[in-house]
Amino acid sequence: LGIVYPLAQSTKLKKYESRIQSRVNRYIELPRTLATTGTVELSKKEIHMLIGTIFLEKCAVNLLTTVLDTPDFFWDASDALCVLYDAIFEYLEISDRVEILNARFEILEAMLDMLRDHQQNEHSSFLEWIVIILIVIEVIIGLVEIFGLTGLLPHTKAGI
Repeated sequence: LGIVYPLAQSTKLKKYESRIQSRVNRYIELPRTLATTGTVELSKKEIHMLIGTIFLEKCAVNLLTTVLDTPDFFWDASDALCVLYDAIFEYLEISDRVEILNARFEILEAMLDMLRDHQQNEHSSFLEWIVIILIVIEVIIGLVEIFGLTGLLPHTKAGI
């Protein structure tokens, strides 16, 4: 049990490492695309779904699994069994691998936050241009009214 349990923890961790590596490989091009083209072909919904997916993976590794937990059995077991468990756990570098995995999560989260901020800035810019256009239209209408009241624009009578 002192050998099998750390091997099971390592196998479970490898599953998460593979999943996050596939996500990294899939989304590594997004910052490059943004840097070269200035845009990313992801909708707001897709970015939010990616953020949610990464968050779920991070929770699965850090909250929902027992990757770093020492089983209760070893608290009551003999010292030799505990030493064996600790030695295998350290040999498989499980703690270090979890730290590396969490660093990858943080990088992915930062990248997705940057993409979300970029999209929000684009949307804000679009809304600002709409406001500017509406103000210009209002100014033109105001000028037409002023010119009409001062007589600078000729009055036409509509025949009914």
